[in-house]
Amino acid sequence: MEWFSGLSPVHQALLATLFTWGMTALGAALVFTTKSVNQKFLDSMLGFAGGVMIAASYWSLLAPALEMAEGGNLPSWMPAAIGFLFGGLFLLIADKILPHLHPDKPIESAEGIHPMKKRRSTLLVLAITLHNIPEGLAVGVAFGAVAAGFESATLTGAIALAMGIGIQNFPEGVAVSMPLRRDGLSRSKSFIYGQFSGMVEPIAAVIGAMAVIFIEPLLPYALSFAAGAMIFVVAEEVVPGSQEKGNTDLASISLMIGFTVMMILDVALG
Repeated sequence: MEWFSGLSPVHQALLATLFTWGMTALGAALVFTTKSVNQKFLDSMLGFAGGVMIAASYWSLLAPALEMAEGGNLPSWMPAAIGFLFGGLFLLIADKILPHLHPDKPIESAEGIHPMKKRRSTLLVLAITLHNIPEGLAVGVAFGAVAAGFESATLTGAIALAMGIGIQNFPEGVAVSMPLRRDGLSRSKSFIYGQFSGMVEPIAAVIGAMAVIFIEPLLPYALSFAAGAMIFVVAEEVVPGSQEKGNTDLASISLMIGFTVMMILDVALG
């Protein structure tokens, strides 16, 4: 931990998102060992990750954004509100434009511009990639906020945020590789496609960390932007995905546990 805390925020964000990418690959690698994965286990992991991400959106992103905006020319809530809404709007627009297919959905339900012109494997990867961009960005700006020295931005919170995203990425890797295997792709190709979506997170994290380091006035907006994008992902994908198989109670309890764990990590240990 001491060695990690001595690294630059860019290197911290890169290492943290290499872990989240690795979790995507680990989930995708199950295609080599099994034909199916216990659905209750996957739904509980998704619910837990959703709770972590909701809690982290406030304690690791919005709370530091509000603190940083104090004493400025604008009311302290305004940068956070603007960034938060633009984060959700960005994901909404990208969701309407980028061709993609949510896991376990028929090809006819593909979204975006001209989705039917894309292969199913490409659409599945694009769906997860779309949601991984704000998650990588969130990790990057969280570590950038820690380096800026604001009290409400903690290294523990940034690490816990990366861990929560990594937990979520495990079932996402499964959700891409398993359907592709059932569609007839080889195990190797199913794994490659499954883990590929996680590659965008280290790139987004480095960009986010570098942006807030070199343009510090953007930090409140960047933090709240990442929070808004993450809440959009949780509401649009994580929570519905954890409950669509009927495990609503398990997913809901797991979400509350995830929220509580993240709150404890950030408040008690931060």
